Amino acid sequence: MAVNWEILDIVSGDQALTSMFLFWGLMLLTYFLMQNGLSIFNDVTKSMSRFMLEKALGPGIELVEDREGSASKAWFLQGMMWLIAASTLAFEGLWLKQDPTALHSLSAWGYDPTASSLLYASNFAALYGGVGMLLVGSSLHIIPRLSGADLASERNATLVSFLWTLAVVILVIAAHDSVILGLNIFLIGTAMHTLGFVAVAINLLLTVSERKGALPIPGWLIMMGVLADPISVVATVLTGSIQTGTGQWLLAQMVGGTFFFATAAGVALYVSSSASGNPLWSRSLGAATLVGALATVNPLGASNGRMAADMLGVAFEQLQPSSQDGIAMAFLMALAMIPVMALVANLMMTLRGGDAFIENPDSAGISELNLGASMLLPLAAACLFVQSDALSAAPELSGMSATMLLMAIWLVLVPFSLGAALHLFPTVTGRSLLSRNRARWAYWMMGGGALLGLTVSVMSDLIDMSLIEAAVEDPSALSADVQAVGAILFYGTAVGAIMHSLNAVSGLFRGTMADADRATSSSITMEDYSLVTPTSVRKIIAGGADLDTTVVPVGESDDAGGPTEL
Repeated sequence: MAVNWEILDIVSGDQALTSMFLFWGLMLLTYFLMQNGLSIFNDVTKSMSRFMLEKALGPGIELVEDREGSASKAWFLQGMMWLIAASTLAFEGLWLKQDPTALHSLSAWGYDPTASSLLYASNFAALYGGVGMLLVGSSLHIIPRLSGADLASERNATLVSFLWTLAVVILVIAAHDSVILGLNIFLIGTAMHTLGFVAVAINLLLTVSERKGALPIPGWLIMMGVLADPISVVATVLTGSIQTGTGQWLLAQMVGGTFFFATAAGVALYVSSSASGNPLWSRSLGAATLVGALATVNPLGASNGRMAADMLGVAFEQLQPSSQDGIAMAFLMALAMIPVMALVANLMMTLRGGDAFIENPDSAGISELNLGASMLLPLAAACLFVQSDALSAAPELSGMSATMLLMAIWLVLVPFSLGAALHLFPTVTGRSLLSRNRARWAYWMMGGGALLGLTVSVMSDLIDMSLIEAAVEDPSALSADVQAVGAILFYGTAVGAIMHSLNAVSGLFRGTMADADRATSSSITMEDYSLVTPTSVRKIIAGGADLDTTVVPVGESDDAGGPTEL
């Protein structure tokens, strides 16, 4: 058998490709262990893990309740608060891009932020604070439902939420000034975040190990997204690529495409079925989303690996890929459009059921899911061009990379995670949101502010890039004026975040009691299938049913967004 030495030389000489191969191997091993009942979690290991979850935090564990849903509630409320902080920081950063002296008065207090530091801090607050906590909160509710088991430890998950919040606070501070009293506080924040992340992962793994049957696709997306985050770090560290600009960029994209994209996809698919009352439109597209998210490199993200380098405490290196790395990564990013399209199609058809032109806007969170699904494909395509340009020898589109990252966060990840949290809120807390009307106004303020404001900001970036390309010595004030308009419009996002948070917090005290008979479920569990409208056998099977699934006819209801009990 002839050996293709050229291919072997390429693979062995490319740290990026080597990291990807190692990552794929570790993920296959993880899947094998989970598929075979997590044999590493034997009775002794399970007992020790449960003991650590309950007792490792000492007397503090007694300060929180062990009621079902208490953990998700804590993560939801803190995540919404972080959206307020993130949107405020982003607004200030966008404003300082055209008026660098706007916050100069704060220098008397020792705080002199710049546009770049504020936007950098807002990314940490939004990704790890807002999006991350909302996704984890949703996962803590969804995984037990899909597994048919109780969450391993509600108390531990509740307390870990405060550890996670403290870690994000440190990361946000570090984004302004990474060295305080001679210490790299990025490493402190990362260490605390890692402890919280490991606790969440063990909690979910223990829950899945007690599952009564096969884990549906959304559950796999959530679990593999959570586990792929530390595995991708291990892969880049072991290969040594984390010391290079290419490896740092790769790690940032891998984490973005797994924990953020894959987990958000799993949460969104579950909630789309639960909120609309429709069965999951296609298990095949769900599987394509799962495999594609792990096998490709998602283009939604920054065009450098600064965030990954800072969090791991290594020197930041500029992205200077080899020709082989550039070709390989561009190819994998192009392939990433397959899981993106699969997810968008699955979400759209699940939300709308048999009629692609009919929506159910009455259920909380559905508007946000529609926004995220609608914006995902065009933004992924736009980011693909920006990221492919960054891999070239002479990048020309890097000037709009920061704004494209903001669009990916506020028009895709935030709508998915927030929409899921809003829909699950009544089941988790036992009370509905205070006002549906306020929720609609908050949606239009947040979504409209992000869409219009960031679109105008992209226009400002394009003007700046054109002036730089033309080597204009005395640039026009047009760019600054356009940027000011974009910042003002984005202010609506901060207002919307405040309205959403107040609506949720007020609902805890004054919201109507949630109807226990209409607790959220998903049509992706296959014990039985509630037939609320005429449908075809094809659609029932596509939703995940098999020959043993019981079809249960139910009466029509006037309740909006009634879930399909399966």
